[in-house]
Amino acid sequence: MEHASLASHRAWLESVSALPAGFRVGAARFSFVPIEVDKPGTMTLTLIALDEPTDAFGAMFTNNAFPGAPVIVGRARLDEPLLSAIVVNNKISNVCAPGGVEASNAVCRAVAKELGVAETAVLPSSTGVIGWRLPVEAMVSAVPEAVRALQSTSVMPAAEGIVTTDLYPKVRRASVGAGSIVGIAKGAGMIEPNLATMLVYLLTDCDVPREALREALRDAVTPTFNAMSIDTDTSTSDTVAIVSSRRVPCDLQAFREALVRVCAELTADVVRNGEGVHHVIRVAVSGAPTRALALGVGKAIVGSPLFQCAICGNDPNVGRLVMAIGKHVGTFAPGLDLSRATIAMAGHTIFEGGAFRLSHETEGALVAHMREAELYASVAPADGLTFVPPVRFPSHERAVEIAVDLGAGSERATVLGSDRSHEYISENADYRS
Repeated sequence: MEHASLASHRAWLESVSALPAGFRVGAARFSFVPIEVDKPGTMTLTLIALDEPTDAFGAMFTNNAFPGAPVIVGRARLDEPLLSAIVVNNKISNVCAPGGVEASNAVCRAVAKELGVAETAVLPSSTGVIGWRLPVEAMVSAVPEAVRALQSTSVMPAAEGIVTTDLYPKVRRASVGAGSIVGIAKGAGMIEPNLATMLVYLLTDCDVPREALREALRDAVTPTFNAMSIDTDTSTSDTVAIVSSRRVPCDLQAFREALVRVCAELTADVVRNGEGVHHVIRVAVSGAPTRALALGVGKAIVGSPLFQCAICGNDPNVGRLVMAIGKHVGTFAPGLDLSRATIAMAGHTIFEGGAFRLSHETEGALVAHMREAELYASVAPADGLTFVPPVRFPSHERAVEIAVDLGAGSERATVLGSDRSHEYISENADYRS
């Protein structure tokens, strides 16, 4: 899929944003000044509400040992009989902040009161700066406005409301018989999920019972969100939630397949929209003795800073690719025989029989492949300080394609990752200031 303009991308987003039956979303924006810094900011409070409480919901969370307060509360909510709403704020992630759990509960309580539901039926999520305290009073004051904004037409207000450094909102959709699954995601940096992902909300009207829904979520997360990396960092706030309004009968197998498709597409969207990302890198690893090793090799490749920089510069520095593979195998599978390993880029075999197979023509083809996969080129400003992407929409969905066959088994995994650019450094050096 390609988009020639911001308007084209926006029109496509709108075309896939219709909410499943039984859901409403709304958002409210307000200004505030963080307690920790004397600098005004703007926060968006986003609500996802069900017309009727449902027992069919599930979530997976980060395994970071310093989880955010909303994750702590969310884990407890999984034992509750019903869910009525999800409340999400951006700008501040509410991680290890004084009174963080109490702050999350206070916001949930305000939402519950306004909607006329139980406080324990509201799931909180936060994303943004780690360590700062939530502006609870301002958030509670914004709840009535967010409730008044609730509508059942489009998920776009929620997709836009949950973003932080994202360049654009992310929405994906799949039909399942007469029902549908609509997913939205937030994510740009601090991304290498483990048991979950950034912030993802999957809404469906398909009638899937609670345990089957949770099993389907676990099975969909493994080959998608858990097989990606932007910067090898697992967030403290990662959450992926799924909710069904149970309005439409559906075939369970068809639902499971559609859920994997939506998650896979959102995964690619998140990588494509990563902080300063110019290239998506897709690594297909096969011939491994275990899936864990295949996944690890893929993540070692996309997580190598040297290789990421080479890709950003459209430089097929294949030595860095071999280094990353050898480093991981040498550490986690020492003694594994790689004499039958082969490596290909853009369909060209570049390594076989323990030696590189390179030529002038191959080098030229790899450079051309990288340039075709580039989303945009860096444009340095006159002051040399701030790098701003020239586009705020994905012009295409191409990737730098790498295939690694370890020649040592039958397990495989596909990993998505990205390059490392000037913009990534600039974004993360100035994130709070």
